Amino acid sequence: MFETFGKSVIAALALLMAIGTTSPDAYASDMKTWQKKVIKAVAKNQRYPRSALAREIEGKAKVRLFVAADGSITSHEVVQETGKSILDKEIPKLMKKLNPLPALPDGKNELSFVLPLNWTLN
Repeated sequence: MFETFGKSVIAALALLMAIGTTSPDAYASDMKTWQKKVIKAVAKNQRYPRSALAREIEGKAKVRLFVAADGSITSHEVVQETGKSILDKEIPKLMKKLNPLPALPDGKNELSFVLPLNWTLN
């Protein structure tokens, strides 16, 4: 079996980097809530290809997302590929499924962050 994606994403979103700030306390609380919603969306939509499971292929990737205030992913770029084509082909599919993400917290016009993705077998 493979490990749940949520655990990997929770640790990974610690890398989340925001552009700009609002009041520190309100912003931090709103961002934590937003991050939890993003984690749930990734966990719900990330798939482990059957052929990769059958061949026991694992991999890690990093994707930079650019998100507008309404949550739409305006663009993304693969910062680090898994090196396994079967898993790398899943990245654009996942980005499509994730779009749109939840709307950004009040006061945020845009956000850019790196989303680590893991495909790991137990």
